[in-house]
Amino acid sequence: MPRPRLTGLGGGLFACAGMVLVAGICWLLFGSSLFVYGLLFVPVAAAAALWVRPADLITAPISAPIAFAAGVWPISGGSGGFGGQLMGLVSALSLHAGWLYAGTLVAALIVVVRKAVLIGKRRLPRRTASTS
Repeated sequence: MPRPRLTGLGGGLFACAGMVLVAGICWLLFGSSLFVYGLLFVPVAAAAALWVRPADLITAPISAPIAFAAGVWPISGGSGGFGGQLMGLVSALSLHAGWLYAGTLVAALIVVVRKAVLIGKRRLPRRTASTS
């Protein structure tokens, strides 16, 4: 597994670009299936949470819903003009909120575990130094 090196902004851009790519794949191969899009959102959110640097961990669960919304727009199925597109986007976001919550929860859990490991590593040398 590659070491985490993305900044907060880089992690957000990675997630957005990944979801736009996933939307294109869903549009081409699965007929704009929002189920497949949501299913593929979870690993993209997890990858963004795994590859962000430790200093920017908090940005991963924040950028995940933004990436979901950025990618779902082209396949949301809105028709005619800005209002129709906006209604299609809102409908897709509301009908597939379960996937949105699942991916965001996965990203948040990964961030919490990574932060706990970092805190544990920071405390370990202090504990061994104080006992000797």
